Amino acid sequence: MTPSFTREAVTTPLHTFRITKSRNPVDLLNAATRLFGGSITTSPLDGLAGGEHELRGVAASDFAVGYFASPLDVRVASASGRRRSYFVNIGVSGAIAATCGSLHATLDKATAGVVNPGDTQELRPARSRTRFLGLRIDAALVDQEFAALTGQLPTSTVRFDFALDLAKPKGRAVRLLVHSLVEQLDSGDPLFQRAELPRSQLRCIATALLLAQPHTHIGELQDGPHPSHPRSVRAALSFIETNLSERLTLSGIAAAADCSPRTVSSAFRTQLGLSPLTYVRNLRLDRIREDVLTSTDHVSTIAYRWGVSHLGRFAAEYRDRFDELPSETAARR
Repeated sequence: MTPSFTREAVTTPLHTFRITKSRNPVDLLNAATRLFGGSITTSPLDGLAGGEHELRGVAASDFAVGYFASPLDVRVASASGRRRSYFVNIGVSGAIAATCGSLHATLDKATAGVVNPGDTQELRPARSRTRFLGLRIDAALVDQEFAALTGQLPTSTVRFDFALDLAKPKGRAVRLLVHSLVEQLDSGDPLFQRAELPRSQLRCIATALLLAQPHTHIGELQDGPHPSHPRSVRAALSFIETNLSERLTLSGIAAAADCSPRTVSSAFRTQLGLSPLTYVRNLRLDRIREDVLTSTDHVSTIAYRWGVSHLGRFAAEYRDRFDELPSETAARR
């Protein structure tokens, strides 16, 4: 049974995760930038509005979700040089006049907004009691779920239509999944503090978006069934997942896939768009980032735990992937 989004949860989502509550709107703008890992820049549209501004939120390596309560009209732009992200805004109460480029929509309980990587949105709350949930999803995760559905990575960025109708069955499914994620975070149950469960829920949300909302690659999902990854790739992915903390080599991955290094390399590039060892590096960095954000262990301890042997090289690769040093990530814990 799908958990219901109770009245208490609707009015006070993420109630134990307050980041700021202030009458200074600058505090809200700075807090939003921190929550979303520097992937956005924010600025007021018509001056700094008075009133009370509150943000509650939770962040992990590939997503962040925030509850915003503020009368501030704001411009939200993608930060250059940061990781690509999608944003989904869902109303909790009141309404927001939203603009994304030439597109306009009123965001409320019946209509959500989906913002693509690199886009700028302008949000104007209709009244002071407007509340909404803002969800950031790493673009790499959307690409991975697209590949799981079609058997290959998208050849260009998946660009969704702006307005998502939450009143229709497919849109309701997206809303329920987002609300379920928030309920899990709010539950306080230690089970939901494990990184695997929110990540699994987020993958479901990304898949639901790909299937529910029109986008530039929708035809590739509607052309009929697509083959899954070849057996060799599935075997290699399983081996990598199981042994990620160990020293992995191309020959070892190829042996687990029962094929030659050249064959497994070619299959990875065809199916996933990158080499086996690049896949290993990226997955390892993602797992390290998750642990840095969700534990108090020292960065070097976490890195060694996931099979890193050279901390200097690791720091450079981490910065290339996340546009910040591991120490900067740790400072946000």
